[in-house]
Amino acid sequence: MAVLGKIRALGPVALISVIGLALFAFVFSTGTGTVTDVFKGDEFNQSRVAVVNGIEMDRADFMQKVDNLEKQNRGSSSSIQAMNSIWNSELKKLVLQSEYQKIGIQIEREMMRDFLKTNLLAFQDFQDSNGEFDESKLNQFISNLKEISPETMELQGSLVNYESWNNFEENIGAIGLEEMYYRLVDAGINTALFEGEEDYFNSNDVVDFKYVKIPFTKVLDNDIKVSKSEVTDYINQNENNYSSDPSRDLIFVRFEENPSGLDKSEAKSSLNSLLEDREEYDPNSQKNITYKGFKNIKNNEEFLNINSAIKFFDAYIFKSSLSPSFAENIYNLNKGEVYGPYNENGFVKATKLIDSKFIADSAKVRHILIPYMGSFRSGPDVTKSKEQAKKTADSVSNVLKSNRGKFNSLLSLSTDQVSNENDGIIEFAYIDGFAPEFRDFSFEKRVGSIDVVETDFGFHVIEILSQGKKQKAVKVGNLAVKVEPSERTRDSVYNITSKFEIAVNEENFREYSKENNIKINPVNNIGELDENIPMLGQQRSIVRWAYDETTDKGDIKRFSLQKGGYVIAMLTSINDNGMMSYDKSSITALPKVKNQKKAQKIIQSIKSTTLDEIATQNNVEVQTALSVNINNPVISGVGNEPAVVGYAMGVNKDITSAAIIGNSGVFYIYVTDRRKASSLANYQNMINIISSTRSSNVRNKAYNALKEKAEIEDFRGTFY
Repeated sequence: MAVLGKIRALGPVALISVIGLALFAFVFSTGTGTVTDVFKGDEFNQSRVAVVNGIEMDRADFMQKVDNLEKQNRGSSSSIQAMNSIWNSELKKLVLQSEYQKIGIQIEREMMRDFLKTNLLAFQDFQDSNGEFDESKLNQFISNLKEISPETMELQGSLVNYESWNNFEENIGAIGLEEMYYRLVDAGINTALFEGEEDYFNSNDVVDFKYVKIPFTKVLDNDIKVSKSEVTDYINQNENNYSSDPSRDLIFVRFEENPSGLDKSEAKSSLNSLLEDREEYDPNSQKNITYKGFKNIKNNEEFLNINSAIKFFDAYIFKSSLSPSFAENIYNLNKGEVYGPYNENGFVKATKLIDSKFIADSAKVRHILIPYMGSFRSGPDVTKSKEQAKKTADSVSNVLKSNRGKFNSLLSLSTDQVSNENDGIIEFAYIDGFAPEFRDFSFEKRVGSIDVVETDFGFHVIEILSQGKKQKAVKVGNLAVKVEPSERTRDSVYNITSKFEIAVNEENFREYSKENNIKINPVNNIGELDENIPMLGQQRSIVRWAYDETTDKGDIKRFSLQKGGYVIAMLTSINDNGMMSYDKSSITALPKVKNQKKAQKIIQSIKSTTLDEIATQNNVEVQTALSVNINNPVISGVGNEPAVVGYAMGVNKDITSAAIIGNSGVFYIYVTDRRKASSLANYQNMINIISSTRSSNVRNKAYNALKEKAEIEDFRGTFY
């Protein structure tokens, strides 16, 4: 928050600078590649993704930005996630653009130059000999870009062409306009004196009262009747609470392609055949040749890499790294013994103990890394050949063996900047992901050993400072056969699915599923651009089908799952009118209507006029609420009850109130004391607090209000 405060204090230009530096990397890293348009020939004759307040959002430009973002994310997000990200930013631009047009604000040339200068101050390409920003260099750079377009030039390690530069300027301008607009909105938000005064008294005027609460639960549900029309009337009267975006509901059944018992048995047989020696007739020698099985083979690595679904892992592991269910059996094997077959994580396995030894569980070392040209992660400044790097490492090692105290003075030769910050020291566990050569030296040599060790990163001069407690570690080989559904099983699942699909319709879908013990999964409130279906994951094809113009309520369709198996779905609800369906609305509306009826029944039953009599009649106690105020209308032990507290602030003292319908029951109160706060000479502190709160929310609230009122025609569902 302190950093944000400093940024705000610098003003709009500096704020734009901070955002712009991030924008520069983003805009130029996304490139300007073309989008592969799956709708060649403009099948839908639709050049727009949306129309926002009469301004069109260009489809080609939108899809290119989505494509660029997907490439930038390198598969870390789905196409729908990328699309929604671009949609949010582009929608915001157009919503605000329509406002800019109404009030006539725009970025002039000189203002744009100031924004660019602020964003590019640190770029050496635009600095003079004194390190000051040189606008003529910026102008020349832009001119050169334009002249060689569409070729690129390098800037801050990124390749830039004239089009991407224009995109950068466009984004900087958009940020500038947005900042100007929100400052105008913020400047127009004032807090009146009476608001500060009112807030002060609402927080400091307090009331004490006694009360009786008769909870709604005193009346049983069976004692009241609520009609559907009454619930509908309540929903219509409170339509803001029951409005919704267009959505779809469906139910589905899933037929998974899981391995059958026979599949598992066959996998186990395959494993057993690999465990034992076997004889095969060799027609060339006309003799039987014996092939060693896993139990007797000596070259375990070669055997496993050829025959096992889990390749050989040439390292020692501790007991804690073995599966808890089988660790004891495997850990206590003798060298060469095999445990199994056993089932684990979709495999049938047999494990051989190849070797065991005692190894420290952790090590503390310090090292100096000497890389060479071509070594892993070596920078462009590395010029040593492999031979030269080895010679340097050997020299460093010899110096340290003679005088270990010189280690820190030689640390400048190391390119491992992370460990350099800790005097070259690294502490790590044996199971951590270090290079095998580095790990083996650190754990297998004695404490105090110094030597040169080569890894893919270069040559390390390593000194072992200490080692942790030694414990038994084992090297194992896992012979594994993956248990998968056979073609026979897949055919069976397909036949069962087809039979279900033929048998069901809108009327009998649920009943037929129940009769055949097939689980029905309901899914509600699916948005048009959703891609995930609960329990199924990414299933964009199901969502598109649910929103297709030709799909009606009660329609049924089969879908193939990417990882095997099938889903048969039925569309159960189409919600396009902006209001939730009665079934959904009634979930919350029905209890509200019931409570209203219960309140009337409770009120009609009250014949007494004092709290004590009312409490006795209803078998409840008279309770006390102290120092309650309007701004925090919470009654201790009851909860938030604004209607009750508001009534208490205005009712006369020393009389029993009329019935008050609260959130949790019917209340009767008796005010015992009311204390009004003393007036202040100045309410500026309250005004400042209100203004600060409003100002901090002005951006989100202003934009959300504009978006809510905007006329938005969204065509994304046509393309995604």
